[in-house]
Amino acid sequence: MDEKKIQRINELAKKAKTAQGLTPEEKEEQALLRREYLDAVRGNLEAQLNNTYIQRPDGSRIQMKKRKD
Repeated sequence: MDEKKIQRINELAKKAKTAQGLTPEEKEEQALLRREYLDAVRGNLEAQLNNTYIQRPDGSRIQMKKRKD
């Protein structure tokens, strides 16, 4: 996610706190931007965990696996 979109999220959040509030179009834009931001954070975290290994006391390393709930 680029810096412009993050700035826009922050602008909308600040505007939402004012007496003026957000228009319905801005609320929809805010929801879409937040969803995109959360998807990017989750994707980055998943990529990081896919490259994470646990080293056991015997020196062997095992890769983190996705947990099945």
